Amino acid sequence: MGQTPEEARLIELETRLAFQDDTLQLLNDLLVEQRNLLDRLQLRLDQLASRQEELLGRLDGAEEAPPPHY
Repeated sequence: MGQTPEEARLIELETRLAFQDDTLQLLNDLLVEQRNLLDRLQLRLDQLASRQEELLGRLDGAEEAPPPHY
């Protein structure tokens, strides 16, 4: 028994929908992964900026102190 044109069209649409669902899930998973990576990178950047400020503060304080031979 063959498929009617309507049945064939419905099967084609269901197949496309299933493929699109899979693609959307994959894209969502990738987006979550990228968001997590971005969060980790932002945290690391904040840590490095804080460390840089700390080191610059030490350098500023060291320049104001008199040399050891005085």
